[in-house]
Amino acid sequence: MDMPYDSQEDTPDEALLVLYANGDAAAARALTVRLTPRVFSHAYRMLGDRAEAEDVAQEAMIRLWRIAPDWRQGEAKVTTWLYRVVANLCTDRLRKVRGIALDAVAEPEDDARGPVESLQEQARMDALQAALNRLSDRQRQAVVLRHIEGLGNPEIAGIMEISVEAVESLTARGKRALAAELAGQREALGYADG
Repeated sequence: MDMPYDSQEDTPDEALLVLYANGDAAAARALTVRLTPRVFSHAYRMLGDRAEAEDVAQEAMIRLWRIAPDWRQGEAKVTTWLYRVVANLCTDRLRKVRGIALDAVAEPEDDARGPVESLQEQARMDALQAALNRLSDRQRQAVVLRHIEGLGNPEIAGIMEISVEAVESLTARGKRALAAELAGQREALGYADG
């Protein structure tokens, strides 16, 4: 019998995945609602393209559903596994599209703010995405996971299959490169010196 969605808000991801594997459709809905926005956000930050990020998020969730019957609780967190899948899918797509110009990437829309605030925020996001795009794939992945997704270094190390020290090095170099890229744009992006 399916548990109501509301009763599963505090259920760990791993337990929901096992429930789904045992036929609980409500567990699948709860996990989808919980994880898809995070997966999409990570893919978007890695790719800078909303449509591509949606495709990656969908593919990652499909892969999660496929492995559900074989999931072994306690070996890895669902989110760690899922972020690794997203990172691999994004890396594959980035390798295929290296020749696409940055101007060819569609601009995301945000109707929640007024026009001036929207333009300012969009300029900031575009500048950040352009700077992220100039980082190496590994630096971009580490910076996005750490500073945008808010994951800890040990979890990032698991996702990227590297040591914690390597994560620290990648994020430090990535942050320095981003700071250098964005330093001359502070005033144009509406940040006061100080």
